[in-house]
Amino acid sequence: MSEDLETAARAAAAALGAGRGTAADCTTLGWYRAVSGDQAGALALFERALQMNPREVEAMVGLAGLHRAAGRLRDAALRCDAALAIAPGYAEAWLERAFVMAAGGVMDEAKRCYVEVIALAPTHAGQRAAAHAGLAAIAARDGEAEAGRHHARAALTDDPANTAAITALATIELEAGEAQAARRLVEPALARMPEPSPERMELLHALGDACNRLRDPAAAFAAYARAKQDFAVIHAATFAGRPPHREFIEGVAAGLAAMDLSGRPVGAPPPPNPHIFVLGYPRSGNTLLENVLASLPGTAAIEEMPTLREADLAFLAEPDGLPRFAALDEAALAPYRSAYWQRAGQALGRDPAGTTLVDMDPLKSIRLPLIARLFPAAKVLLVRRDPRDVVWSCFRTSFALSNAAMDFTTLEGAARHYDALMRLTELALARLPLSVLEVPYHRMVQDFDVMTREICQFVGLAWTDDLRRFDRTARARGVSTASARQVRRGLFDGTRQWEPYGEYLAPVMPILQPWIEKLGYAT
Repeated sequence: MSEDLETAARAAAAALGAGRGTAADCTTLGWYRAVSGDQAGALALFERALQMNPREVEAMVGLAGLHRAAGRLRDAALRCDAALAIAPGYAEAWLERAFVMAAGGVMDEAKRCYVEVIALAPTHAGQRAAAHAGLAAIAARDGEAEAGRHHARAALTDDPANTAAITALATIELEAGEAQAARRLVEPALARMPEPSPERMELLHALGDACNRLRDPAAAFAAYARAKQDFAVIHAATFAGRPPHREFIEGVAAGLAAMDLSGRPVGAPPPPNPHIFVLGYPRSGNTLLENVLASLPGTAAIEEMPTLREADLAFLAEPDGLPRFAALDEAALAPYRSAYWQRAGQALGRDPAGTTLVDMDPLKSIRLPLIARLFPAAKVLLVRRDPRDVVWSCFRTSFALSNAAMDFTTLEGAARHYDALMRLTELALARLPLSVLEVPYHRMVQDFDVMTREICQFVGLAWTDDLRRFDRTARARGVSTASARQVRRGLFDGTRQWEPYGEYLAPVMPILQPWIEKLGYAT
């Protein structure tokens, strides 16, 4: 924290205490509270500033940052847009908007915002460094090594300790096969960061990846574990008092068990084109399959978007929701179908009519009771992978903030979450009239043509050579999930990655063993 901010905050607090404070004083003290870690205090001060002056753009940006940190990305984006409507040349608002877009995986828009910052703040080294670092991170993620190095070096010229730029350079070194160089970049930066922070967390993930490549599993596990501990600390206030996400899944399973499925109505007429859900579990190969299907002509894919939000809120949030849902007639279901297609169109940026829609979201497996009634003609591709690889990958991966992400901060939490969703999935397969094809990840990567022909036959699409060029599709359309780098590299066999970490997985094996056997991975 700068001495200037601390001094200004003291003056602002004195003015407010004397009853002569302004909106600017509230904003200044709000930023001080935010930097000090008092998120609730900062939120109250920014909101008070806007009550005093609805055009206080610095307070809007402050609120946007707090919303982003709490995972409320839509609220954050709206605050940024409101600030820019008043002050279109305000570089700080463009920078915060870039952070929000990047957090939401809207990378093209994030890049545009970063470029705006560089143009608007040519003499502000801090803002310029942050924008170059953001561009470096996106370039590294997209495999654009030259652009990534350029922007990272520009950021480090203005701010030699910029951790986002260092992480981007480390990622580029890893992509180039230079794991030792990546480790040398990251370790000195970590030594300067004694406290948990989002920046340290990303550096720790990069260190874990470097040590994994160097076949040093003990060091890799230690780095990943520290990264997950940082995530838990950073977001502790957001999740305070909330039950684990697996308990929500267990509640959905209880609701499904209580649904009366007798006498179901005929349902909506099938769409003119196939409607496909790609489900399963995070880190199972869903993004790979999504981009494979998106390579076919006439196919449009969306990834991890809340297309079922209206039905979610109405029927999954309450204990009696699914039994109520089961009792609805076709007229009552129609608004939820319409809301789904509207959200799908918003995600695509166009009307989905006339295309084959692929809706990829592994955690939409929780919504199978909704999907079965709202879209009885839909095809469900259920991607399966060795549970040990899945749980290990969820633990080692840096996820954006979500309801499930806190469950992944420990191996036990990840294993219990996996077990809960697998139980719900099995119950859904047993009770619901779903059209499902199970897609084993190992067959997709080891026998690609045979597996994809089987998939195409199941969903009603013609197989073409375009499917083999899914890596080009991924590069062209962009990937916002944590699997971006793997999919962009082409066909990559990620089986048995858990093996070097068997000793760390041993305590959760009693949870996973039934699924290892059921899914055929016991040998």
